[in-house]
Amino acid sequence: SREQKNAAGQKMYIQTKMAEYTEDLWQLMQKPNTHIFMCGLKGMESGMEECFSPIAQKNGLDWKEFAKGMKKEGRYHVEVY
Repeated sequence: SREQKNAAGQKMYIQTKMAEYTEDLWQLMQKPNTHIFMCGLKGMESGMEECFSPIAQKNGLDWKEFAKGMKKEGRYHVEVY
């Protein structure tokens, strides 16, 4: 929620919250029953990439390719404007 504040005392955005739980979220994304739903401003997509690119790379994967694979499996859903 943007009513919360991040460590720098600024508005809290979902990207900030996801960064706190990157490892846990990454583990969940490895499971075939995990779905990602992203709805909102187009800029959120770059926030996802910023958050998950390093951990994907650490695991020998490319985030964009991984997300594309999830999308192909019907597990990555994006509604941005």
